[in-house]
Amino acid sequence: MKTALIVIDVQQSFTRRPYWREEDVPAFLKQVQTLVDRFHAARLPLLQVFHVEEQDGPQSSFSRHSGLVETLPGLRVNPTSVFYKSVHSAMFASNADGQSLDYWLRRNGVDRLVVTGIRTEQCCETTTRHASDLGYAVAYAIDATLTFPMMAGSGRTVLPAQIKEHTEMVLAGRFAEVVKAQAVTL
Repeated sequence: MKTALIVIDVQQSFTRRPYWREEDVPAFLKQVQTLVDRFHAARLPLLQVFHVEEQDGPQSSFSRHSGLVETLPGLRVNPTSVFYKSVHSAMFASNADGQSLDYWLRRNGVDRLVVTGIRTEQCCETTTRHASDLGYAVAYAIDATLTFPMMAGSGRTVLPAQIKEHTEMVLAGRFAEVVKAQAVTL
């Protein structure tokens, strides 16, 4: 199987969101960088996906005009190709040539994906489900994803560790192999 690493939404835009928390960022970036370095060394495809929201105008931190749709400081990516999306799933992202991520992957013989990025339960999980439904084998590098505390409808705060535990529970054995970054096989 030919494997590609997908780095989803690891972008400065999030630093402007009110829920942004720095405490988990260093460990997250370390795990993503480890995978990036391994993929570069193996000369395997590394695809970077950015989330954009132009409908909110150029003042939006997710607008390309904001200057914040850039890789988070501390991560060196040097991607094989860059894609942009305006929905949760990276499988609907397109590159500068207008090729969808799915088209690019199939054209380049990729049949297995390693998913990393921001946010664990949103774009990363959604991409994983769509990729699985499209026939890709998926390794979900749980410690190479980042999320933030969320408020449940009951008013209870759900912590990142709890969100990750839930994501692992609903993906493992159904949509992906959920592993730590160090355990990802190339």
